[in-house]
Amino acid sequence: MIAFTAEQETFRRSVARFVDAEVVPQAEAIDERGEFPRELFKRVGAQGWLGLRYPEAYGGADADMVTYCLFAEELARGSLSLAAAAAMQSLMGTYFVFRYGSEALKTKYLVPALRGDLVTTFALTEPNAGSDVAGITTRAERRGDRWVLRGAKTWVTSAPVADVLTVAAKTSGERGLKSIALFLLDRATMRGISLGKAIDKMAVRGSVTGEILLEDVEVPDEHLLGGETGGVDKIGAILAEIRIMTGALSVGLARAAYDAALAYARERVAFGKPIAEHQAIGFKLADMLTSLQAAALMTYQAAARLDAGRPIGREAAMAKLFASEAAVRITDEAARIFASYGLAMEYPVQRYFRDARFLLPGGGTSEILRLVIGRELDWDRGAAFA
Repeated sequence: MIAFTAEQETFRRSVARFVDAEVVPQAEAIDERGEFPRELFKRVGAQGWLGLRYPEAYGGADADMVTYCLFAEELARGSLSLAAAAAMQSLMGTYFVFRYGSEALKTKYLVPALRGDLVTTFALTEPNAGSDVAGITTRAERRGDRWVLRGAKTWVTSAPVADVLTVAAKTSGERGLKSIALFLLDRATMRGISLGKAIDKMAVRGSVTGEILLEDVEVPDEHLLGGETGGVDKIGAILAEIRIMTGALSVGLARAAYDAALAYARERVAFGKPIAEHQAIGFKLADMLTSLQAAALMTYQAAARLDAGRPIGREAAMAKLFASEAAVRITDEAARIFASYGLAMEYPVQRYFRDARFLLPGGGTSEILRLVIGRELDWDRGAAFA
């Protein structure tokens, strides 16, 4: 049911070699400094991996979703901080200018972003509007051939370092989803864009996060991406990819935690034998491996369904829900296997434990995902396994 092509396996191995040689040795320092890993980020771009989902005409690879998930999984295995920043750049941060921008905008912003020369992000969440998108209050008012944006965004990935932002704003004062539109903002050329509070996080500390303040930002009409309405539908069109990608990040982090716990359990001796040989620890490892296997199968099956053009909304939600919750459980159990050393900063398991929490809200909280799944509860085995 899940089979990778020879080309996909070769690609996975190339990413894995890069991760082992360049990412893993820096992962601890990235976390400790809490700074955006710009040079490593650009190295990922130089490999062409930020453009995996885009056409070759713009410097991309025109790769399928399964291949993209292999990249996301391996990178998360090395550093979820780096993987989170790369995921924002290679999907949400660049998707809307690719899908709705003019060729001039693509040349100016998309092409250098896929090389890693520009940092891009997507700004939707506000202090009083997260899952409730209808509640956003950032306004865009037309003035002649321009738009003027006012408002504030929070929990913006890469906010302190982003060069380009896609911002969701309302083109009318009415509450609801109809008037939400998307605008491409350039921090180098547009006045009124400033960084609010930087958010100091316990997890994915190298994926820097913060607030963006918009004070009468004048935006050319060309930077309105896809019209004055329909922004929610445009965001919804990429939600399945975001959720499947988050599933792949979850699998990668869970793999790192499981491998660390297994290695430690084989080395640590208690009561005359390695603790892996004690049933209490063996059962933990067995449950962890089972959850890891299930998360990987669900994620890659969902990715394959997306590539095949099949309905994917429910399956993407299920994959993200299960994989992210599994990552939380697996990293928790890994820390328990390390016992007191699970608290020690000298071991990476404490970082895996912290970073797993990042996976829960992205692409929809577990509660929102259950609502999505709950709309389609029928069990059709043939359709599920096709």
